[in-house]
Amino acid sequence: MLSLLAGVSAGLLRAGWNFPVAQTAWVGLHAPLMIGAFFGTVIGLERAVALGRGWGYLAPLAAGLSGILLGAGAPQLEAFFLMACGALVLMLTTLRAAQRQPSLHANILALAAALAVTAPLAWLLDQPLAAIAGWMGFLVLTIAGERLELSRFLPPSPLARRLFMAIVSVFLLAVLATWFSPAGLRLLGFTLAALALWLLRQDVARRTVRQAGLTRFIALCLLSGYVWLLLGGALLAWQPDTAFLMDAALHAVFVGFVLAMVFGHAPIIFPAVVRVALPYHRGFYLPLLVLHFSLLLRVGGGLAGESAWRALGAAGNALALALFILTMVFTALSGRKRRAAPR
Repeated sequence: MLSLLAGVSAGLLRAGWNFPVAQTAWVGLHAPLMIGAFFGTVIGLERAVALGRGWGYLAPLAAGLSGILLGAGAPQLEAFFLMACGALVLMLTTLRAAQRQPSLHANILALAAALAVTAPLAWLLDQPLAAIAGWMGFLVLTIAGERLELSRFLPPSPLARRLFMAIVSVFLLAVLATWFSPAGLRLLGFTLAALALWLLRQDVARRTVRQAGLTRFIALCLLSGYVWLLLGGALLAWQPDTAFLMDAALHAVFVGFVLAMVFGHAPIIFPAVVRVALPYHRGFYLPLLVLHFSLLLRVGGGLAGESAWRALGAAGNALALALFILTMVFTALSGRKRRAAPR
């Protein structure tokens, strides 16, 4: 949670907001705090619980500690080394799961974890584009792998599976290319757009969106996230040449796609990890709507070169995240009260 607070504060500082409690050093650490530390902790914890082995918890522990060190202003070498170690343990837990149940989706998850290892090392080697591409690959392939796992209910055709593997292969080449040339981001954008189109076509959400309740909410989160992934990929393929355009492209992926996936999967994953029920209610839509509308403002500001729009959009993104957390906490507490009430 400390990594999340520091990361969000860093993002708001970058967008032009000022906070007396925020360290200016956080401005340059927005991506490591949010992705390497926070998401490294969350995804590492999920995998550790699924593995059921004590050593698996070293992944979220190391990722969380790396975020605390970065937020406290500790030397970056130690913090990023610890982050890389946590990602390495995450990769080992994922490989262990792949050994237990060999499958394409398990291999994709292992590749995603491997990219999480390269990202902090790239940052230490002064390769920020390669680091961003690595962290992007970590999150995008993790989500794609998990959606592929759920596609067993509506399996893609052999041709669609081969197309998926081709897209992932080119995606990995694009991540590698960012180590040598900024043009690698353009290839990365094309593959992100291709992956978004594949997911829009193959994901079971196309059918479950016609249902009701939690099932419909999850489907809407997924489908809207895929649209943001498509837009982010298109913007990167366009090769943005200003900081505002790059901000729009990256946050279409990291906020629009990734957070929409988090909002959609949270009612399923959180109960499995923390053993707390999250009964569905219509209030789940509020954070999602705030997220999308504020991101439209942010991306629009980036495309138009309007710093005020971008700043307001960034604040709206932070508000959406806060509303999401409050909604989850309120839902968990109200669900517990209903179960404890006398019958």
